[in-house]
Amino acid sequence: MDLKVGLWQQQTLKLAMTQELKQSIELLQFNSQELTAFLEEKALENPLMELNSNFVKTMDPRAQQIKKSKLKQNQDKENWIEQLAVSVQQLDDYLIQQLPTHLTEPEKKIILHFIYSLDENGYLYNIDLPQVAQLYGAEAETVEEQLDLLQHLEPAGIGARSLQECLLLQLERLVPVNEMAEEIIRQQFQLFADKKWKPLAKEIKADIKEIQAVYDLVQTLNPKPGASFASEKPAYIIPDVIVYSEQNGLHVQLYDESIPSISYNEGYAKKLLSAGDQQVGRYLQNRQQDYQWIKRSIEQRKETILKVTKKIAERQPQFFQKGPAFIKPMTMKEIADELEIHESTVSRAVRGKYMQTPFGTFELRTFFVSMIKTAGNADASSEEAKAAIHKLISSENKQKPLSDQEIANLLKTESGFVISRRTAAKYREQLGILSSSKRKRYD
Repeated sequence: MDLKVGLWQQQTLKLAMTQELKQSIELLQFNSQELTAFLEEKALENPLMELNSNFVKTMDPRAQQIKKSKLKQNQDKENWIEQLAVSVQQLDDYLIQQLPTHLTEPEKKIILHFIYSLDENGYLYNIDLPQVAQLYGAEAETVEEQLDLLQHLEPAGIGARSLQECLLLQLERLVPVNEMAEEIIRQQFQLFADKKWKPLAKEIKADIKEIQAVYDLVQTLNPKPGASFASEKPAYIIPDVIVYSEQNGLHVQLYDESIPSISYNEGYAKKLLSAGDQQVGRYLQNRQQDYQWIKRSIEQRKETILKVTKKIAERQPQFFQKGPAFIKPMTMKEIADELEIHESTVSRAVRGKYMQTPFGTFELRTFFVSMIKTAGNADASSEEAKAAIHKLISSENKQKPLSDQEIANLLKTESGFVISRRTAAKYREQLGILSSSKRKRYD
């Protein structure tokens, strides 16, 4: 077999992703905060790019009036929230203020160790008492005394090492004492939590109605006694788009006041060019090109987000007129096809962004819901099915709660939704509703 060596030309078609295209894609998926951080970083790199803070500034007088009003409301709200955050104490500070003054230095070190080891819910998970005793050179009895002291501070249930202990600590403070509740939580917690009440009733020789009463009592306790204390400053969501109703229909407005605008520092560029240095000239040319890329990418980002959100508003009129329960099935591919863009572009345009509506502020991804079939072979959204499930369970007989199969059957006969038992169970769990065996009441 002869091997021939030679040169051949071959023509291929290849898509080259330019730096400008990469930057446009990157900027599109940024939310307001991410874009602001990106521009601040670029301004540090590029002396020809200046950032200018934006306040209420819009071409639409109606939108300007609304935004001014909302800005004032938001400022008042933020001030109130900030004051609230200051007034709510940190959990460790609150506990330390309750400590008795007669503690010895070793005792104080041990209880402070416990306090600083609490998680955000007020629990002492994975605490090793012998290890703590060894760490501070203390007797085991001293360590246990300090733990007991912590568990008798407010709020009740603090310093528990498990949910069971947390509930028991709260029950022990009740007046009058509920001996049955304490016995069940202390001795039969797993049976009680699993709602296996018939074997539980047989075990403790009690009536199921009495266990139901204990269950109702336990429901009034706090499973997270430390959660109400401040752990960090509240986070704020800044909407990227505002939708409001007008006489002629819905109006979609980009909310970009939180994003600084950029401008080109022409005076600085001329000053540097006047030196006549070729190397400086090439540097300025690159920086100017970089600025133009960013400016075009920002404008393209605005156009794409506005096109996508306008199409969302157009496809979901019932949502904006009547509320979230009336959201319709919609996919990103449908929006992409109608706008003649790629589905990934829609995905990037909605990523991490929020829309302010007459019914609250929602993440843009909220508007893309899965589709289910109805008995009449029409399309309905999973959110509509969930709303119907919630309504069915709210009105069910609590002594004979609906099973997932019964829910699926009723959805078909009463609302026309065709879903399987497994799907009914999935939607129920997403709504945070317990299974029928755990919803059952005996009174």
